[in-house]
Amino acid sequence: MRLVIKLGTSTLTAGTPRLAPPLLVDLARQMAQLQAAEHEVLLVSSGAIAAGREVLNFPHLPKDIPAKQMLAAIGQPRLMALYEKLFSLYNVTIAQVLLTRADLADRRRYLNSRNTFTALLAQKVIPVINENDTVATEEIRVGDNDNLSALVANLVDADLLILLTDQAGLYTADPRRDPLAQLVSEVTETEIPEALWQAAGGSGSRLGTGGMITKLQAADLARRSGTKVVIARGAEPEVLTRLALRGEALGTCFQPSTSAMESRKRYILSGGQAPGEITVDFGASLALRQGRSLLPVGVVALSGMFERGDTVHVLDATHRKIARGIVNYASADLERIRGQQSDVIEATLGYHYGEEVIHRNDLVLMG
Repeated sequence: MRLVIKLGTSTLTAGTPRLAPPLLVDLARQMAQLQAAEHEVLLVSSGAIAAGREVLNFPHLPKDIPAKQMLAAIGQPRLMALYEKLFSLYNVTIAQVLLTRADLADRRRYLNSRNTFTALLAQKVIPVINENDTVATEEIRVGDNDNLSALVANLVDADLLILLTDQAGLYTADPRRDPLAQLVSEVTETEIPEALWQAAGGSGSRLGTGGMITKLQAADLARRSGTKVVIARGAEPEVLTRLALRGEALGTCFQPSTSAMESRKRYILSGGQAPGEITVDFGASLALRQGRSLLPVGVVALSGMFERGDTVHVLDATHRKIARGIVNYASADLERIRGQQSDVIEATLGYHYGEEVIHRNDLVLMG
């Protein structure tokens, strides 16, 4: 199982002004257990600004972007040093990945980010992801790490997104104001009920940039991509192992509103006008129908100009459209490697983005 875990500032600090190493070491232990059980773990972590404030002994600063960027620049290396120290206790290697909205909006940068995560997970490395607050402005910021975690879950096709917070889950009202508020254990509706949006609107945390409303937004985004989402209390004993290893019902569970494969197919089919076409030989068209990837050896011709990450049509030898998919190579590069075996891609281009022209997971047959 591939899962994304999001730690908010309120969880990292245990509700105090300072980072809480005892809680963090326990969460690192649980993530190490998940990895040992052959799960793939990605961590989206807030806390850089909080760490920066702590380093500077909580200065009184203006609430503007430069001040926050300055605090993030100071706090991010301290936060990563702490994670490095804690995860090393369990012989787990971590990597830092900083993202902005532009990295996820631009198709080529999106693919580069996806490939980076895939390579890290293949080496059993846990990526520690944060928004690049040191350089991000309002125009390129995602805005909060709840929504960033949902975008990451979509990017890596995660099976489960766990949002850890200082509450037990989503309530019918703010439990800090309404003693009659009830925990919502599961949301199965295709559309999240309006009453839950209203209930989430007033339950923000003063410690972070999000709150329950951003967690609900993240859950709505991730479940539309086929990812199951759970909002739970970060201080709950063994919260990660109970959720991911034992399958216990904790917090609020949002069931996917579609399957990951169905979401992927819709994305590919709705990709707009295809900028190019790839014609394949009989063997390649047969292989595609058998659920295999398109390799360069099967490509006989191409038309149009397209970039890596574009969605193109695939035609058989009779020029009939048989599939639509996302290409790993630009048309100029594909022209150089078409008809060749995959093991000569790097020798021909000087680099490679994989053996496939179109991976089977990025391809939809059209009859």
